[in-house]
Amino acid sequence: MENQPILIALADDEALFRRGMRLILEDFPDLHVMLEAENGADLLEKIQASEDLPDVLLLDLKMPVMSGVEAARIIRERFPSIHFIVLSSHVNKSFILNMIEIGASSYLGKNAHPNELAETIRAVRNKGFFYNQEVLEVIRESLTEKNIPKTPIAFGVELTSREKEVLQLICEQCTTPEIAEKLFISVRTVDGHRNNLLSKLQCRNTAGLVVYAIQHKLVPVKGIDVWD
Repeated sequence: MENQPILIALADDEALFRRGMRLILEDFPDLHVMLEAENGADLLEKIQASEDLPDVLLLDLKMPVMSGVEAARIIRERFPSIHFIVLSSHVNKSFILNMIEIGASSYLGKNAHPNELAETIRAVRNKGFFYNQEVLEVIRESLTEKNIPKTPIAFGVELTSREKEVLQLICEQCTTPEIAEKLFISVRTVDGHRNNLLSKLQCRNTAGLVVYAIQHKLVPVKGIDVWD
């Protein structure tokens, strides 16, 4: 499993950009672009027709026929195992917060360095999400603005001390094996705690857990200085 390349789907309406991205990504032996799409509708059609699902989707936001935003919502419902990274020229607060709310595992500008993109893809595949310092800063700023709505806290939810420990390490962007090693528990037990957290906090994915934890100050998160 570890020796198999990370399968990537790439959705962007610019053919030259897609071609360039394929060449860049396949310079890395552990990354493989399995399909390309020119818009959201084309992407959904190709994913449905494919024998294998991509591990990671690189998604542009503004595309004709069906935008990346629309495609992301559908993919999150139909193919929840696919992690998607927004790769856009629109790197601003509203776009970032909106896509995180939808379920984006990461958000990068199209001017990102190839090595940063490769590392982000690996992190998203292994950990479920990766927010760089720019995105963390956007989240921090959003929490200081009183007019920014946040996800309602789940009524009557109480986390066990172990669940809080797992959540803390998830927010520190540790992988499942790393969490297991730090807490001296099995990988299966970590997965069980993660699933309990998803159910209790009504989050759809690991990225959602992180945003929820930040919004409700459940655990301290490095890079997010909003604690009382």
